[in-house]
Amino acid sequence: MDIQTRKVEFVREFLKIQNEELLTLMEKLLHSTKKDAKNELHPMSVKELNKRIDKSMEDSKNGKLTKSSDLITEIQEWK
Repeated sequence: MDIQTRKVEFVREFLKIQNEELLTLMEKLLHSTKKDAKNELHPMSVKELNKRIDKSMEDSKNGKLTKSSDLITEIQEWK
């Protein structure tokens, strides 16, 4: 099935929705997807890369680190 056909089928099914909560959820998904598309990744300059490296090295010297085990534990709590 091509993309145009899929869109038409989606719109048909969307128009049948009677559940307001589902409609709200789909609106939020659409809006968040649009925001993500606007925030696409862009390459950074060498100057910006070096600036980030310097900041990371400074953070390391000052003990501003997160253990990988702590990070893994935190990520597991997201679910």
